[in-house]
Amino acid sequence: MQVVLIAAKQLELAKTRLAHAWSVQERRALAEAMFRDVLAAAMAARRAARVAVVSSDARLLGLAREAGALAVDEGFARGLNAAVAMATGLLVRLGATGLCTVLSDIPMVAAEDIDAVLEALGPAPAAVLVPSRDLSGTNIIARRPPGAIPTRFGNQSLLRHLEECRVRRVACRVMQLARPAIDLDTTEDLSEFVRVPTITHTYNHLTRLGLASV
Repeated sequence: MQVVLIAAKQLELAKTRLAHAWSVQERRALAEAMFRDVLAAAMAARRAARVAVVSSDARLLGLAREAGALAVDEGFARGLNAAVAMATGLLVRLGATGLCTVLSDIPMVAAEDIDAVLEALGPAPAAVLVPSRDLSGTNIIARRPPGAIPTRFGNQSLLRHLEECRVRRVACRVMQLARPAIDLDTTEDLSEFVRVPTITHTYNHLTRLGLASV
């Protein structure tokens, strides 16, 4: 069984790099809009038998349940890697044999992107990594079996995931996909994102804030 897992920070803790320019309420709303876009893409993916969300945020877990996803409450903000590890163990017990973990701040990701990653995931042990635009971060990681390598989200995560694959002798493929590569962490990211209108919750939210022209 192939499962998509969305890893989402508590809304109050999301997008802290925007704290100098945005209020907590504005960052919360942006993080929720991006989460909604990622959740919609995951729910539409054809190669996933199930979608799960791991978070300590009650609002996001409620949205996950409303959409028909499995809500995994991490209880408190453990950090992305600890939260993903906890959810991975649970999903394995529920029968997951392949796991595609997607970060919640890549609003341009589409169901076709997730399906492409799952299709590229080879026989165990295998991993597929989708990097950020600057090729330093990892925005999507698929693993078979789900615990083939631990996740190393954070600074230079792409290199760290590649090293984990090398050490553990896990076949690894790096897939550069345009839409999932777009994450929104800085005001510069937001300015670039709104240059081209998109049918996303994120774009609509930024338009309401006056950051994009209709």
